[in-house]
Amino acid sequence: MKPTFAFFGTGPLAESVIAALVRAGYEPSLIVTKPDAPQGRHMQLTAPHIKTWAEMKHISTYQPESLKDLPEDSPLHTENFDLFIVASYGKIIPDAILNLPNKGVLNVHPSLLPLYRGPSPIESALLDGVMTTGVSIMKLDAGMDTGPILTQSAFIIDPNATAGTLEVGCGQLGGELLVQILPHYLDGTLIPKEQEHDKATVCKKITKDLGEITLTTNAAEVQRKFRALTPWPSVYFFLDHKGKNIRVKVTKVNLLLMGSSTLVASDIIESVIPEGKHEMSFEDFTRGYLTN
Repeated sequence: MKPTFAFFGTGPLAESVIAALVRAGYEPSLIVTKPDAPQGRHMQLTAPHIKTWAEMKHISTYQPESLKDLPEDSPLHTENFDLFIVASYGKIIPDAILNLPNKGVLNVHPSLLPLYRGPSPIESALLDGVMTTGVSIMKLDAGMDTGPILTQSAFIIDPNATAGTLEVGCGQLGGELLVQILPHYLDGTLIPKEQEHDKATVCKKITKDLGEITLTTNAAEVQRKFRALTPWPSVYFFLDHKGKNIRVKVTKVNLLLMGSSTLVASDIIESVIPEGKHEMSFEDFTRGYLTN
C-alpha cells in the first residue's frame, strides 16, 4: 500500500525527484513549495515550475512564506500524513513540522554525507574540483543535514557538468533511490545509519560575488567557477571601456582544455555578453573591446 505523503521542494532537483516518484506510482497528496516570486526583466510574478506541474497533475499545492507558527488548519495539519519527503526546499523545517508525519521526514541531499552538508553541496563540489559526488537519502532531524542515512549512491562527475545539469542528474538519481528504498523503510526493514559526524564538511551559501574573475585569473579556477556557478550566479568580469566600467558575463568556456599552470581566463573563454549588448564570441569581443 502506497503511503500518504507531502512533498517539499522547489527547483530542478525537486522536479526530477517528484517526477521519478510519480512514475513509480508514488503520488503526493500535497506539494509544498516556495511562494510565487517576481522574475525576469519586468519582474512578473511567476509560479515555481513544480507548482505548474502539480496543477497539471491535479495535485494540491501549499506555498507558505514560512513554516514557523503555521495555523492548525493548514494543509499539513489537517491530513494524517504517513511521510514527508524533502528535496531542495530551501526553507527551514521546524521541529513542529518534522514531528507531524507518522513515519518521519526523508530528505534527498545531493552529496555523499557527511561531506558537503549545507545549502550548496553541488556548487561546492564543483568549486573544489572533486571527481566524485553522489546522493544521500537521509532522515531529517533538527540539525543541518545531520540525520541518519538510509542509502547513498556515488558517481563520477561528467567533466562537462555544470551545477544546473548536475542538479537535474542528482534529482533523477535521488528519485530512483527513493523508489527502491521506500517499501523497506515503511515496513521497518531498512534501519537508518548514523553519520560519521567527525568526517563532516560544511558548505556555505553561494553569493553573486563568487562569480567575479579577471582575464588573467588562472584557467583551472575559471573552469571550476564556470561549472559551479552556471546557471546562477554566473561568471563575469569588469572592463573599463570608453570611460565606463562595464560588466561582461561569460557564457561559454572550454571546460576540457588542459595545460600548464600558465593558462589564464582569456585562453579558455569562448563567448560573452557585454553589458547592454548581445552574446558574441570572445574573438569578436577582443576585437571590439580589447584592441586599441
